Parts: sequence; structure tokens; C-alpha cells
Amino acid sequence: MKLGAFSVSLSVKDIKASKTFYENLGFTILGGDLGKNYLIMKNENSLIGLFQGMFKDNILTFNPGWDEDGNNIDDFTDIRKI
Repeated sequence: MKLGAFSVSLSVKDIKASKTFYENLGFTILGGDLGKNYLIMKNENSLIGLFQGMFKDNILTFNPGWDEDGNNIDDFTDIRKI
């Protein structure tokens, strides 16, 4: 079963400080928009989302139809239909 890219979405207080912290751990920006207060970051096979002011708590996220590099894949199990 291919569920898509899995990531931890973190509710952060300061997106810029969080970006710097995770860059120091070897993460690079995969997507998002710093000006809109969210970033998707990657380190090897690990994906995290940094979100400032979008939701109260941290959440676990599946991105159906994506691989771990944010590329669309054709063959996947859509978790929204399970």
C-alpha cells in the first residue's frame, strides 16, 4: 500500500527561527512559502512541515500522490478513501 509522503507538521511560534534551527540539522527547503508562514523541509527521507499561526497543535500528515521528494506519483492508495 503506497500512502504517499508522510511528514510531521509542526506548529511553530517563529518560522524564521525554526527554519534556521532545522537547516542547522541538515534540512533543506523542499516547498512552501516563508512569506505565507509555512515551509516544507527535507533531510534524507525525513519530511517536516513548519507552520506559524495555521493550527494549534502538531499533526501527522500523509500527502497522497506524492513521493518523499514532493513529486507526483501515479500509483498510490488514496488514504482519504480508506
